[in-house]
Amino acid sequence: MAHITGWRTSTRTQGQGQCVEVGFGVDCVGVRDTKNRTAGHLTVAPRRWQEFVLGIKRGMFDF
Repeated sequence: MAHITGWRTSTRTQGQGQCVEVGFGVDCVGVRDTKNRTAGHLTVAPRRWQEFVLGIKRGMFDF
């Protein structure tokens, strides 16, 4: 399992605890559930994470 540090949540969550956390490793980005941190995490390549974030900013996932 990849070593991921610096887990953080969005500043927009306003302390509600209903979000995901993102952490960064040497060659991966991890995503985990804030409410269940011990359940594990999804790991993606940094390039794929950048593409995902760009897609969000461009509204690609808006309904």
